[in-house]
Amino acid sequence: MPGSSLPLSRVPPSRDAPPLRWGVMGTGWIAERFVTALRAHTRQLPHAVGSRNPGSAAAFAADHGLPVAHGSYEHLLGDPSVDVIYVATPHSHHLEAALATIAAGKHVVVEKPLGVNADEAERIASAAREQGVYCVEALWTLFLPKFDVLRQVLDDGAVGEPLSVVADLGDWFDDSHRIRRADLAGGAMLDLGTYPVSLATWVLGEPADVAALAARTGDVTAQFGAVLRSPVGAIASLFSSIDSITPTTAMIAGTEGGIILDGPFFMPGRFVVRDRRGPPLVWDEPAVGHQGLHFEAAAVARDLAEGRTESSVRPLRASIETLRTMDRITAAG
Repeated sequence: MPGSSLPLSRVPPSRDAPPLRWGVMGTGWIAERFVTALRAHTRQLPHAVGSRNPGSAAAFAADHGLPVAHGSYEHLLGDPSVDVIYVATPHSHHLEAALATIAAGKHVVVEKPLGVNADEAERIASAAREQGVYCVEALWTLFLPKFDVLRQVLDDGAVGEPLSVVADLGDWFDDSHRIRRADLAGGAMLDLGTYPVSLATWVLGEPADVAALAARTGDVTAQFGAVLRSPVGAIASLFSSIDSITPTTAMIAGTEGGIILDGPFFMPGRFVVRDRRGPPLVWDEPAVGHQGLHFEAAAVARDLAEGRTESSVRPLRASIETLRTMDRITAAG
């Protein structure tokens, strides 16, 4: 391996990012964790929340210290004191929410996945470019220091030419969870599958060939397995389930070595680079879970301060490519 140590993360401290006044669209689980992470680790200002249920908006604002609660999305989008909107609605509403935010001239951060399919993602990207506003998919994993170090390891050729990616993500959800509702675009693909599929495309690029099998529970895909082959013959083997708990680990193998990511691979945590030319190298950090959401918010603030309309970490084309691959897996399964 070139060098005897891992590179340092290039991700600046989140508290150094210039503060923005954030509006949060939606009051669910991920919205709560996003606001909590911003308050604990950044100078970002969670300022307003919007919900179609005025009582839900008021309760969220009171619980999380937001000064403004709007009883409709329209009032949130019309709030001149908000700099950027974080869309935390169910997947089925991402397109509508993102397009409305863009039409209002607001910068927008859309929870992953950007849309329920590649067509929706392309519509959102096109609208943002035409309006000249910032738009990014909140795939928080790629904004973590851990993944910046991984990117450097791969780009430096530390494991040679990547040959394969293996990743799984499985958890169990009861029947009351929204992930089991087809009308909210639930199922194993969009909620969980985004992570292994995006890892594969991030490492190997968009696949030339896709094979898949899926199993359904009720009206949603409960689990799927997919094999992707890149244009140069690299293989990804991916699995996701909402019916069972899996190790949620990942592996990247190359011609000169490999990388093993502890579970949950998509969160802050440990990975090991093993190389046939030298001793293993370890990246370790506190496994703080969704507290790591602050890194994506800080990156957005820096991008906007520098006049960017897209993220270099997660450009819109990459979000579209991942969804196009997910569409092909769904069709094949």
